[in-house]
Amino acid sequence: MQKRPTSVAITFASLLCGGLMGAQPAEAFMAYVSNEKDNTVTVVDTATGTVVKTLPVGQRPRGITISHDGRFIYLCASDDDTIEVIDTQTLQIVDTLPSGPDPELFVLSPDGKTLYVANEDDNLVTVIDIESRDVLAEIPVGVEPEGMGISPDGKTMVNTSETTNMAHFIDTDSHEITHNVLVDARPRFAEFKPDGSEVWVSAEIGGTVSVIDNASREVKQKITFEIAGLRSEAIQPVGVRITADGRKAYVALGPANRVAVVDTATYKVEKYVLVGQRVWQLAFTPDQKTIISTNGVSNDITFIDVASDEPVQSVTVGAMPWGVVVSPK
Repeated sequence: MQKRPTSVAITFASLLCGGLMGAQPAEAFMAYVSNEKDNTVTVVDTATGTVVKTLPVGQRPRGITISHDGRFIYLCASDDDTIEVIDTQTLQIVDTLPSGPDPELFVLSPDGKTLYVANEDDNLVTVIDIESRDVLAEIPVGVEPEGMGISPDGKTMVNTSETTNMAHFIDTDSHEITHNVLVDARPRFAEFKPDGSEVWVSAEIGGTVSVIDNASREVKQKITFEIAGLRSEAIQPVGVRITADGRKAYVALGPANRVAVVDTATYKVEKYVLVGQRVWQLAFTPDQKTIISTNGVSNDITFIDVASDEPVQSVTVGAMPWGVVVSPK
């Protein structure tokens, strides 16, 4: 049986390798992890792998993102029907935004002015002006909306509806749905490629990732996953992240306890990275050298080296970590 990496052993190996090769110390960033069960956000220094602080927040925190200037964290407090705003300097909640009922996930516009929020209970996407705190629109979508992605040019937003099994393409100017694309069962996440050419939509129960052409709005490829010794129903794709150069995609596989590494040119799985239990979401450090997974059942996060696609370190956080975002220290 393959064993999970231990922090001490791998850190020592990394230090030894760094000493032999003359590597510079890793740049420090802060990771912010939403812990769904104990209503906290854990702040982790990514250079040292140490917990800096644990913040009490609203009930059932899930989706988490950060302003483009790194000043504020936005957090879905799902059971409080609000979005909390956390100052990254003071690590205090300084404001709330109207979110609509049961906010699950959201995405920030490229210009940093607008939040698009999935409201699972009311089958809506709520559009919020961050500066004025006004609700600009409520867009009816399919049943149980969750995944949210936005194109690099900010013109198209995609919402995935878990029960309807669709990806809804929404024009951000008109706030109207332009296309509905059928995907596999229980879509959970939508991620655009950096060049805007494709949208990758994970299907948790379907066990696939649908690659949708952004021009034709048609599924051009379906990626499947096979892991020796695991039943297919244990492989449940959730979070998806694509490198800034567009060459590799990382897919969190839920109870499979692994992150799949996919070549975006061939759509072939290159590797399965063993992490903690029930991996949910993923986030890159700004330098793209590390990707971090949240592991809900083992209550930890795992650092994966992007160059080698090897797990480097796991850090214990709060109860049932769900979302993660990284900002400069």
